[in-house]
Amino acid sequence: MRQAVPEKAELLEKLKQAGFAVPDFIYLPAEDFENKNFEALEKFLEKHRESFKVIARSAHPQERCFKGGTFDSLETYADAGGIRYARNKMIKLAKTSRHLCIARQQHFNRAPELDLDQMGVIVMPFVDGASVMAKTIGRDWEFGYCRDRIHKVQSEPYITRTPHDRRLVQLSKDIQEHLGFRCEIEYIVSADGDIHVVQAKDISDIEILDEEESRRSIILDGIRRIRKRRNYRERPVYVMDNKAFYIDVISQCEELVNGSTAPADMDISGIIQSIEAYQADMEAFALRHQRYAVLGLTIQDPAELYQIASHYLDDTPELQAELSKALHHNLYQIDIFLAEADTLIAKDKFRINLCSHDAYGIDTVRNPLWSVYWHVERHEAVVQEFRRVGFKTGDTVGIDINVDEKPIVHRL
Repeated sequence: MRQAVPEKAELLEKLKQAGFAVPDFIYLPAEDFENKNFEALEKFLEKHRESFKVIARSAHPQERCFKGGTFDSLETYADAGGIRYARNKMIKLAKTSRHLCIARQQHFNRAPELDLDQMGVIVMPFVDGASVMAKTIGRDWEFGYCRDRIHKVQSEPYITRTPHDRRLVQLSKDIQEHLGFRCEIEYIVSADGDIHVVQAKDISDIEILDEEESRRSIILDGIRRIRKRRNYRERPVYVMDNKAFYIDVISQCEELVNGSTAPADMDISGIIQSIEAYQADMEAFALRHQRYAVLGLTIQDPAELYQIASHYLDDTPELQAELSKALHHNLYQIDIFLAEADTLIAKDKFRINLCSHDAYGIDTVRNPLWSVYWHVERHEAVVQEFRRVGFKTGDTVGIDINVDEKPIVHRL
């Protein structure tokens, strides 16, 4: 039985039939991959061989139940092998780097269980340009600019109500009117200024934070207070100190080497278990709190400590390789955990790599990312202050933005 066409492919087809500038595309359901039915794909790719590469976009039948950006779009070679590779990678990423993101949506937002083998793919020619996303917030259109493949020097993501090309305003209104519901639209603006519609998503049933709060609020007549507070946020906080973690791993390695009678008797299972326990603790925290903050006393891998831990096992290459693999996987899990936090408190050299949906998608409107930082030259002094105040994982952190736009962090 053939599955229903996913929302992403259905809406693109509607817009294409209506004459909007949708790039040529083809939708391949999971059955085509299972049956190796690539005849239509080969005909499609034959028309676009000159570009050498295409974009493969995820198109799972239940994708509409998940927030934008949950599944991946990948550049790949313009042949059937490249499309199969892209689909396999999408499925693998959903099981690994996207696993926590998917699990949290299933836990907190009642998203359905997924059969990733049902992953379909939309294939369209590669368009070199800047990504722009559009949606209505209240009565106003806003436009988010992020990934820009055209310019060598990249700017920070930003949101504006006045896009660089006024055609985007009327085009967005026309698309939303044609579809008949509030939607989030993704464009690619090419180097020569052409505007291509590459995705539309129904967001009519998604509540905007300001609108939701307004329905739950009551306007009274006045207030008397000595100090005015504004721009305030509270979150359960996870205190991340990877320097302390590595020092603990080094201590375990030292005890192992000094306590063993011979290299053949060495067993690093206890060290591996402690690394896995650290990862399990992060995942449990992320599944316990729908929105959380990370206080990064040390986040990035202290390279010299990584090397020290590894060098303890120089005389046992097999164990050294096992430890290195576990520590490398741990870095990967830390990245996944950080990507789910909506509040980051860390030194200003630390940056989260934002994709378009992270930077200005509809879920960013509902759960805006706060990045509160201190300057690198004050790092040691600030970390000492956090230790003095006594922050620990599970505490609640309060962040108040004062009248000078300076963040003040409280342990509540």
